[in-house]
Parts: sequence; C-alpha cells; structure tokens
Amino acid sequence: MRTENPLGKKIGYTFTYDPSQLFPVERSLGRGALGLDGKALPFCGEDIWTAWELSWLDGKGKPVSSVAEIRVPATSRCIVESKSLKLYLNSFNMSRFESPEAVRKAMAGDLSRVAEGEVTVSLFGCDDTEALGTHRAGGRCIDHHEADSYVYEVDASLLAHGDGDVTDETLCSHILRTNCPVTGQPDWATVEITYSGKKIDETALFAYLVSFRTHTGYHENCVETLYTDIMARLAPTALTVVGRFTRRGGLDINPCRSSSPTAFPNRRLVRQ
Repeated sequence: MRTENPLGKKIGYTFTYDPSQLFPVERSLGRGALGLDGKALPFCGEDIWTAWELSWLDGKGKPVSSVAEIRVPATSRCIVESKSLKLYLNSFNMSRFESPEAVRKAMAGDLSRVAEGEVTVSLFGCDDTEALGTHRAGGRCIDHHEADSYVYEVDASLLAHGDGDVTDETLCSHILRTNCPVTGQPDWATVEITYSGKKIDETALFAYLVSFRTHTGYHENCVETLYTDIMARLAPTALTVVGRFTRRGGLDINPCRSSSPTAFPNRRLVRQ
C-alpha cells in the first residue's frame, strides 16, 4: 500500500500485479467539516466505480479485456485515491491469471484491505450491452431554470421550499462542476435527488448546485455535502442523492447516499 498520494505526481507505471500501488484516503478528512461522525452516519450508501480499462493475461498468456464494477460501502474507513486505483489496474496488464474469477477475487481482497470495508467487484465482458448500455438520468431535469443571480461558492442558504404540498419525486441536473482537491482539475457530474417531503423549489436547488462550481473536494465528499445540506435545510422525510461523475483515466465514480437502505443500480449515463 502506498504511503503518499500519487495524484499530481509523475509516477512510473508497472504492468505486473502490484497491490502496493493502492493509496487510501480517510473519509474523516472530508466528513469532519460536515460535522459527520463516521461511527454514526446519518445515511446509508456506497460508491460505485466503473473501471473501463482492465486487462490481464490468461493462463496461456492471451490478453483478456473486461470492465469492472467496484462497490465501496460508505461505512468503509477509507476511499481509494483514483490515480492509485488506475496504477493498480494497469499492474494487471502483463500478469497471468487462470480465470476472470481469480482477477475478481484479487481485486475484491486488495480493495477491501485498503478501504477497510467490504468491497465487492463484478466483471463484465466488453460486449455486455445489457449491463453496460447507456440510460437517461432519473427524474425531471431542472436545468431550464434561471436564478436571479448566481454565486460560485457552496451556499446552502440558497435552498428553499417551493409552493405545493408534500410530494415524492426525483429531480436531476447535469450542471454540477467541482474540482479535484489536489490537481484543481474540474470534475463534472449529473446529480439525481429523490426525496419525500415538502416540495423543493427547483430554481433554488439549481442555484445551489451552481454554487459548487469552484468547490474542491473528492466526489464522495461532494455528494455527502449535497445530502447533508438538503437534509439540514429542507428536512425531507426521505432523501437519496446520487452523483454520476464523468470518467477520468478510464474510471467513473458514482457516490450514492440515502436515508434508508437502498439497492443502487449502476445506470451509465450518456457522458459516462
């Protein structure tokens, strides 16, 4: 396991199986600022990663290509830093494994040890269109709204209730932009917000999402900020927030947080 974060550094690649490439980042670093206690989280959830660039050699030395779905529980002590995961995945390229199951078990074991939580891994063939096909975002898109003005630093006070009775609905937006806390590079995401409770003002929600435009944070922390702010300001009786981030370096990350245990489908969107 790496002892320093490789993100933003020039790193030599290795192409033989090397779990030591993986670098953990403690979730508490982001959750402390939100006042969250890792031992008593106000949500359930997981982070769903899709690894689009996975290849290894079979027992005879023939290359095999695959796509991996990685699910990291929100209760894990750490996340895995994304560049370190890419370096780790590249280390499979010239290593022999007797079967895809051997690869899956190796990945699940290595990632679970580094994340300090039970990580699950599924492998898919590159022609598995049923599992890997694209979908539309869930719910009603709010990106047509126009706020009176915009701010570009996170401002939860922008959130407000709208007119209308208690409702159950899903709202989505494609405009979320945040920034990597190490490199400063932008990250883009579609957000799906499913809630029960007093109706949310859609224009206010849109302006709030715009306010993340200069925010720096890991994907997981950004989604937890969204969840925490909406719950604190609007007090829905049920809430689920999913951030589907566009891929970088062959990886897309999709943090999911919910007020109740939920089965999260991994629905790839057009930009992923």
